[in-house]
Amino acid sequence: MDVTIVLLILLLGAVVTYFSGNKAASKVALLFSAVAFGASLMILNQYNQGIDCGFSAVWMTNPNILFSLKADGLALAMVLLTTVLTPLIILSSFGNNFNNAKNFYALVMFMAFAMTGTFLASDGFLYYIFWELSLIPIYFIALLWGNGDAAERKKAVIKFFIYTFAGSLFMLVGFIYLYQKAGSFQLDKLYALELSSTEEFWIFLAFFFAYAIKIPIIPFHTWQANVYQKAPTVGTMLLSGIMLKMGLYSVIRWQLPIAPNAAQELLYTIVGLSIAGVIYGSVVALKQRDLKKLLAYSSLAHVGLIAAGCYTLTLDGLRGAVLQMIAHGFVIVGLFFAAEIIYRRFETRTIADMGGIRSQSPKFTSMFMILVLASVALPGTFNFVGEFTVLYSLFQTNLAFAIVGGTTIILGAFYMLRMFQQAMLGETNAKPFADVSFNEGIVFVLIIGFLLFFGLYPKPIIDLITPSIQDILVHIK
Repeated sequence: MDVTIVLLILLLGAVVTYFSGNKAASKVALLFSAVAFGASLMILNQYNQGIDCGFSAVWMTNPNILFSLKADGLALAMVLLTTVLTPLIILSSFGNNFNNAKNFYALVMFMAFAMTGTFLASDGFLYYIFWELSLIPIYFIALLWGNGDAAERKKAVIKFFIYTFAGSLFMLVGFIYLYQKAGSFQLDKLYALELSSTEEFWIFLAFFFAYAIKIPIIPFHTWQANVYQKAPTVGTMLLSGIMLKMGLYSVIRWQLPIAPNAAQELLYTIVGLSIAGVIYGSVVALKQRDLKKLLAYSSLAHVGLIAAGCYTLTLDGLRGAVLQMIAHGFVIVGLFFAAEIIYRRFETRTIADMGGIRSQSPKFTSMFMILVLASVALPGTFNFVGEFTVLYSLFQTNLAFAIVGGTTIILGAFYMLRMFQQAMLGETNAKPFADVSFNEGIVFVLIIGFLLFFGLYPKPIIDLITPSIQDILVHIK
């Protein structure tokens, strides 16, 4: 068995979901996404036994393009993140009724297929195809099933599409130039190129524009908050939990090893921008009255710290960034799900209109509190492992970076705990708030269980990703 089986299951799942009809679509999508996760676990088991699970076949001869998939520990970690979050996201949507559900869930499955392909591709052209394919379903998910005024939603979604598509074109130009030099899009051939300092500088920038928009890093972030707010919660979960990780992963896999000298030269500038995002996201989150927007800016702050870890070019920085990518994926999906549950009961996302939930729903309050504490990196949660490792790498790079980056813990604790107090505590709200349902409880328990288990025992994930990161560092140093 190789990793193509995961892609085939997700793609087949998208097709079958579309033809299953509106009533059965959600259940069919859940089934195929769960099977894809099971296949990912089987591939992980083979990988741990030393079996190569990659795949490579000639796709085109002129130009020289391979359908090539790389299945190392880093790629498998991101594939597992995608295939475990996808069924959780689908299950979390069971409390919603979507028009044309078969179209909606087919797009979710197709997006999971494209994101998985992006993490696995080791041919630059194939990688670019998957990268762009992932943009199509989220465009329609946000546009057709989003929230709020249709005109404002259309404006936000089009801005997102143009930003990300334009950034991707810079990356495509970079790949074309690299192909002219190497005669191949293959990852190992691109790693082996000896580029001049000028060539590296422009290649680094070409990739940076694509990734900085996707992550996002300020000042390329202006699309994010509005799209997170306007998209349906399922779309927001896919964007924040998985899709933005494509940019962070690609920094490590593609940008840094291909242009390592430029990365060294621009280290302080890029880390500075990333740290600025931490401060900006935290300060703006303090002012938010809409719960989804608060979580969007909180996510901006956290991914800024992850990006800073990537660009330190150290083992601790890259490893901590990957750990935090995974932890952030789970916690942000859990937090947006909590926001969706509140909206289902109270029909509002305005924090001031909430309050008094604790007295009506102690189970929901307890689980929401755990997610809030995980978000602020409380020791014992998986977020603490990644955040501590990233901050340590910043300390190794520059003490000032570590001090300023560490403000994300203080500011994050302040605005998240204040939000929790306003939304959960106080006098009982006049509107009834039913406690969590069975399906909602399953999603919460699985997310919280993951965060607590790997917060106490992160070794399996660290052992999985470290050899791949060490191999990449050989090309960076």
